[in-house]
Amino acid sequence: FGNGFRCDTETRGHATPRGRSPLEIVVDASEGFIPLWTKGTTLRWRFRESTMKYFKSPAAAKTEIRKLLGEALLAWGDAAPVKFAERSDVSDFEIVMRKNDDCDTNGCVLASAFFPDAGRHQLTLYPKMFTQVRQEQVETLVHEIGHTFGLRHLFANLSETAWPSQIFGKHKPFSIMNYGSQSVLTVDDKSDLKRLYQLVWSGELTHVNGTPIRLV
Repeated sequence: FGNGFRCDTETRGHATPRGRSPLEIVVDASEGFIPLWTKGTTLRWRFRESTMKYFKSPAAAKTEIRKLLGEALLAWGDAAPVKFAERSDVSDFEIVMRKNDDCDTNGCVLASAFFPDAGRHQLTLYPKMFTQVRQEQVETLVHEIGHTFGLRHLFANLSETAWPSQIFGKHKPFSIMNYGSQSVLTVDDKSDLKRLYQLVWSGELTHVNGTPIRLV
């Protein structure tokens, strides 16, 4: 996220295609298709209880994490294509707390998430995230939730060159999927995401730049 912090959510991408501007919404296409959620999907989640024991007060920590997650989801508003529901018995993903930080010369990981698919996943949090001021903690989760909606980093097609991505819509440099001072949730972030899913769910959009869309 800049300033010595980084997101570790499957950093993937390829060189800018056909001279396109990098200042647009970017979706994952690393499997040869663009995975997006089926309309009406609810993602069930739970805490991985064994990792909550790293906190002095696990119950208080879980309460605070629920609040952070709730505020991050509210920030996306009606642009969010899926609902989230806490379930203790069965889950599509778990919130996992790491005991130690993951830092290198590029900075420290704050959190990592996942892209849409039918498997089971985890939203991983690192101790370093909780050294941020509270608003930055919320913004970190807004960013990670963007990944779960299918969004890649804004710069995926420039510096994440291992796997393909595709571009949909247009953005200014400011985007929650960017890093540093330009990592801000914007009206364009939400409107582009909402428009993408509406077009896909209505059947009007089946491909992005020739790459097929697959609902999961």
